[in-house]
Amino acid sequence: MKILFIGGTGLISSACSELAVARGFDLTIMNRSQSGKHPAPDGAHLLVGDVHGHPGALDRLLDGQRFDAVVDWIAFTPADIERDIHLFSGKTGQFVFISSASAYQKPPAHYLIREDSPLENPFWEYSRNKIACEQRLMQEYHERRFPVTIIRPSLTYGPSQIPLCGASWQHPYTVIDRMKRGKTIIIPGDGTSLWTVTWNGDFAKGLVGLLGNPAATGEAYHITSDEVLTWNQIYLETARALGVELRIAHISSDLIAAYNPNAVGDLIGDKINSSVFDNSKIKRAVPDFQCEVLWAEGVRRAIAWHEADPARQTIDEKMNQTWDTIIAAYQRAFPV
Repeated sequence: MKILFIGGTGLISSACSELAVARGFDLTIMNRSQSGKHPAPDGAHLLVGDVHGHPGALDRLLDGQRFDAVVDWIAFTPADIERDIHLFSGKTGQFVFISSASAYQKPPAHYLIREDSPLENPFWEYSRNKIACEQRLMQEYHERRFPVTIIRPSLTYGPSQIPLCGASWQHPYTVIDRMKRGKTIIIPGDGTSLWTVTWNGDFAKGLVGLLGNPAATGEAYHITSDEVLTWNQIYLETARALGVELRIAHISSDLIAAYNPNAVGDLIGDKINSSVFDNSKIKRAVPDFQCEVLWAEGVRRAIAWHEADPARQTIDEKMNQTWDTIIAAYQRAFPV
């Protein structure tokens, strides 16, 4: 099976690239460069091109090629989708759009999220754009049978990411460093929201298992772990992995957002809400899909990856200062 990944060297896509090659797929990865944390696996074909570049250049780059499945990992706006419809109509048997579970209704109307749960997020433009992309693709499917499959990952991580709530995504070791230095860690709210974190290699089994499946056309799937934890448990297990005592401050999301506007989307529009997923649909479509890496194991793998090389232990000093400012404001209101 001939597969094209647009942007196949990211945190989630790299695990899918590795599994696709391991399963014998003829994989081409199109990216601007092949440098970064997640190099393309041996056996993949590399196509250097900027999907956000000049449309004519993309037409020439892909001229004469047809793929059994195309996965766009880096489409975020309706304009990106219009480009993809232009590029791949009639040239692929399946187009996979990577959406986001943050597109589901916030706050949720029901504690258990299924693929037919409403899509609505008034807090986060990123999520609203993903919803708009889904709507445009489904319109194209219904009107012209564009062969779309929609995938909604939730909080997916791997060795290079430690997905703690409100942490620095670009510099995840920042929170680990704070814990090791005995600094106070912020957990939003009271820390009892239920959350799901998914190891990227487990996610890959679901995604790769859908490639080339004609029953997936016109369908949406979320692919997540069945392990459900509170944020308190997620942080406590992280501290256990480090062998340190956890010092926390439970601080309201509104106060956090007052000092960190980015938290309006990522926190209020996503992570303070309980997110528990019904994975029965992906399990029916991919019978061998099963998440094997629980958080207690995954966080230890991620910490070990960062601590194997000091160059990976980058610190977000601006985020550190913001957290200290928030904690100081909290302590003025609630002196200890």
